[in-house]
Amino acid sequence: SFGFRPYRGAHDAIEKVVDLYNQGYRRVVDLDLKAYFDNVNHVLMIKYLQQYIDDPWTLRLIRKFLTSGVLDHGLFAKSEKGTPQGGPLSPLLANIYLNELDKELTRHGHHFVRYADDCNIYVKSQRAGERVMRSITQFLEKRLKVKVNPDKTKVGSSLRLKFLGFSLGVDHNGAYARPAKQSQQRVKKALKLLTKRNRGISLIRMFEEIHRKMRGWLQYYSIGKLTNFIQRLDKWLRVRIRQYIWKQWKKFKTKVTNLQKLGLSQRDAYVFASTRKGYWRTAHSKTLSYSLTNRKLEQLGLINMSKTLQSIQCD
Repeated sequence: SFGFRPYRGAHDAIEKVVDLYNQGYRRVVDLDLKAYFDNVNHVLMIKYLQQYIDDPWTLRLIRKFLTSGVLDHGLFAKSEKGTPQGGPLSPLLANIYLNELDKELTRHGHHFVRYADDCNIYVKSQRAGERVMRSITQFLEKRLKVKVNPDKTKVGSSLRLKFLGFSLGVDHNGAYARPAKQSQQRVKKALKLLTKRNRGISLIRMFEEIHRKMRGWLQYYSIGKLTNFIQRLDKWLRVRIRQYIWKQWKKFKTKVTNLQKLGLSQRDAYVFASTRKGYWRTAHSKTLSYSLTNRKLEQLGLINMSKTLQSIQCD
């Protein structure tokens, strides 16, 4: 169990997944608990807490936290089950509750990696995986009173399933982690929204937003193999920025003036400013690439993701 635990985190969980694959555990039971935080049974929760806490006052306080209710559009609703999402105790209580699952898996000698309610069980064959999935589903639904989502719970190859935003790849050195395809698509979509050419914000503000977004993303995925993806993303982002700058210049005279400032002759600036190509095609042009160079964009404040990733991985 790696989620919300001292000195443990998502990176440790992914390293364990890689290690299990290299040991020969190539099939995974991907458990999906249906609305887990909303369906925790309060009676069972208190029962499991009593294994560790013998102070009635503390137990009473936790029960009050569980049953405190919520305000939904100004209307009070009772909490008959579940843990309040966003509450500081919820992750701890979720771990205590699912510790019973950990004990059951350990008792049967299964290899597993759990991060809060996200749990993968690693086996060596499809048949073993299906057997484990049936028995653990029965345990979760009958003993722990939580629902398993049958549409999303499945047995599959470790190379095809994603976990905590990562997927696995394999080369001659064995397995390695990398950002899952969905994670790559999501970050590209986020950058696309940040660099929409009709946003009408300053470049400084846009570059700050991009830096905040990508610094955290790169920090999280830095344990994976992603150099090639980041190089492609860097190149694509620079084109998006050139497109944004070109649209900001708007008027013909402004384009000519700014192109001359970037080193073009008056004649070349006039010719290029007269182009009838669309913004995206213009952003790909050699003229704009040679005038708004990568180095110039970095000087203006645009993050160089490849260099940032290299710096993070060297620390």
